[in-house]
Amino acid sequence: MSVIDARLLDILACPEDKGPLLLAGPETLYNPRLRRAYRIDDGIPVLLVDESRQVDDAEHAELVALAGGGTEG
Repeated sequence: MSVIDARLLDILACPEDKGPLLLAGPETLYNPRLRRAYRIDDGIPVLLVDESRQVDDAEHAELVALAGGGTEG
């Protein structure tokens, strides 16, 4: 069971590029196009650019794999 409901995930968007996000494990939403990760605190996505983090190549591959091989950017 996912922390984020599938219906909610369908409507969530990256606040920076307005594109879709991948659920990469129970505590992370990920934008592979910008390589930006957003945390999930107690089931609540924190979609603030200032609170997100940039991801390096190794972590990018890991997060995409966790998300089920979604679109790579």
